[in-house]
Amino acid sequence: MPNISKVIEDQQAFFSSGKTRNVEFRLRQLATLADWIKKYDENILAALKKDLGKSRFEGYATEIGIVLDEIKYIRKRLRSWTKDQRVPTTIKQFPAKCFRRYEPYGRVLIISPWNYPFQLAVTPLVGALCAGNTAVIKPSEYSPATSKLLARMIQECFKEEYIAVVEGGKEQNIELLSHKFDYIFFTGSTPIGRIVMSTAAKFLTPVTLELGGKSPCIVDESADIKLTARRITWGKFLNAGQTCVAPDYLLIHCSMKEAFVEAFKKCIAAFYGLNPLESPDYPRIINRGHFDRILGLIKNEKVIVGGDFNPTTLKIEPTVLDEVSFDSLIMNEEIFGPVLPIITFEDINQIKVWLTDRPKPLACYIFTRNRKTEEMLLNELSFGGGCVNDTIVHLATSHMPFGGVGESGMGSYHGKRSFETFSHCKSIVKKSSLIDIPIRYPPFKEISYWLLKRI
Repeated sequence: MPNISKVIEDQQAFFSSGKTRNVEFRLRQLATLADWIKKYDENILAALKKDLGKSRFEGYATEIGIVLDEIKYIRKRLRSWTKDQRVPTTIKQFPAKCFRRYEPYGRVLIISPWNYPFQLAVTPLVGALCAGNTAVIKPSEYSPATSKLLARMIQECFKEEYIAVVEGGKEQNIELLSHKFDYIFFTGSTPIGRIVMSTAAKFLTPVTLELGGKSPCIVDESADIKLTARRITWGKFLNAGQTCVAPDYLLIHCSMKEAFVEAFKKCIAAFYGLNPLESPDYPRIINRGHFDRILGLIKNEKVIVGGDFNPTTLKIEPTVLDEVSFDSLIMNEEIFGPVLPIITFEDINQIKVWLTDRPKPLACYIFTRNRKTEEMLLNELSFGGGCVNDTIVHLATSHMPFGGVGESGMGSYHGKRSFETFSHCKSIVKKSSLIDIPIRYPPFKEISYWLLKRI
């Protein structure tokens, strides 16, 4: 276990040396990181299998592939992003040149979660490195195999004075947050996000909070029911529902419910077989505490699909609940598991009434072939991001930022937004010394006031 105080002190010294400001240095570090990931991808997949029971395909698609795509995207564009950005000069600033210049914040703390333990630690790291910062990564203690592998990766790729991993649990989190960092990037639950933000406030440290919430999935009467069922099944049960942007609950037009449930059952069987608890492609719940919590949410609800579980393997069947109300226990916290409650509606305008006063979710999914319905929901519902006629995939691109709003988070990242998130943008006016227009200097004359109002 590294000495946290010494690591932070050493990283301050290394950052002050100016080495990380060099763009070629940053590009080399990103290449080193990508090379290590490619060389040891089987080790990464083995760690993900041990922690969460992920298949090789799902582990690569949702963790390794996303990181490698992000590095490739950023390395192609980083030189242009770091150049001074010229902006127009107003007549009031004449004669001058105006530009923006990005500079790194300095020492960054990245606190990552257990549900995508590799991707959600390394993708923010890529942003921190491309912007020229040093970084300390604190992975989750709930995914020990991946945490140990992250520590090995960073130790083999970088010096501790540049990038370090601090393993451990609550005690290490508290100690890290007691130190001053220049930026904090946190991914996790809303309650812990509040603690991180309040702790950061002591130092006036800026933060990005990637949280979660109850992301609705809306299906109207015009939706293609077979395609809708297939895409919701995939998005809901990816990582056994332990995804911050998973469809948390279903709002479906009453005329579509029976057909959807039947199509949903067929999709579950097609994906995971007649006994999903035995499927090698179906992950497990991270630990017994979360397993018991999810079962507690199902208790006393009407189960119409699934509901079986195995306490030995910590697997819970893909489960659908019917006749759920917004007052139900399961509708008052993020499920973060393979359980889909169903609520029906008759009029699409009910959706606006139900969702407007609820906490803003991280994601929203709309299944419709009605353009007016699509535009109405996109315009009138507030959420972090989402999809029309699909789930999850909006975050799997470097071309768009990903982040929450309100209680689902603040700030965003991916692609250029990662560079901007981990950078401070300085606005500079470079004024000519050849001419000095006297209008701004006292004593002020009436003609000066007249000119001011017209320029």
